[in-house]
Parts: sequence; C-alpha cells; structure tokens
Amino acid sequence: MKITICASMHFSQTMLDTKEKVEIMDQLLEMGHEPIIHHHYIQSVKEGRTDIMDVIDKGEHAELKIKYDYIKWYYNAIKDSDAVLIVNLEKNGIKNYIGGNTLMEIGFAYTLDKKIFLLNGVPEINYKDEIIATKPTVINNDLTKIND
Repeated sequence: MKITICASMHFSQTMLDTKEKVEIMDQLLEMGHEPIIHHHYIQSVKEGRTDIMDVIDKGEHAELKIKYDYIKWYYNAIKDSDAVLIVNLEKNGIKNYIGGNTLMEIGFAYTLDKKIFLLNGVPEINYKDEIIATKPTVINNDLTKIND
C-alpha cells in the first residue's frame, strides 16, 4: 500500500529521523508498504540544516508553502496513495497535535476515500470533531495496525 506521511512542519526533523532510521519508514517498507514523504524533508536530514529549516525556524511558513507549493504537492501525493499516516506528536503542550495543514491533508484523504491512520490519538483541540468525522484509525504507535 502506498502511504503518504503527513505531519506538522514542526515535526519535520522527527519525520526525517524516522525516514533515515528504522522507526517508521523502514518498518513500513518491511511490511511491504511504499511510504511517501516530500523530498525536502529527506534532503534536510541528509544535508543537515538547510535553508528550508531556517525559514521554518523564522516562522515564514506561508512563504515556504507558496514557493514550493506544498499544499498541492501533498494533495497529489495523497491522490496517488492508498492511505495517509498522520505523525501527530506533542507540540506547544498539546498532546497528539494536528495543525492546519495536516487537517487539510486529512480532509484531502477523506474526500478522496483514502484510509487515514493517526500515529497517536485524536488531540484535544477545537476541531477535534472534524478529525473524528473522517473516521481515522488510531494505531497508537503500532505500525502493524496499518492494514489494506
């Protein structure tokens, strides 16, 4: 199964670490899945701190998203996938955080009839109901719960 991995840009370093190590990406590969992640995230890990990470640190997310058209890239990746895996970790004291872009990606997956997997539970945020309405499967850090 082709699985697009989505998360807050804040978690990009975590996503990169798991891409290069064995935690998520290798386990998905071993399970016979094809994980998909944006090449900028992979590049940032391989090359260390990149200009992209510096822009994120400055809080200039909108400019970065426009310049590289991340929203459309993720829409197309999700369209070409069978599922999404949402890497939702703690951010700003919010357990299992899901931000605006990731909420959009969940919406893309839902309207495209793709499976939605949350690495952790649904966060306690004001758009919790919208997340629940997409009927995601919470896997509680257990990638073996991802099924066809």
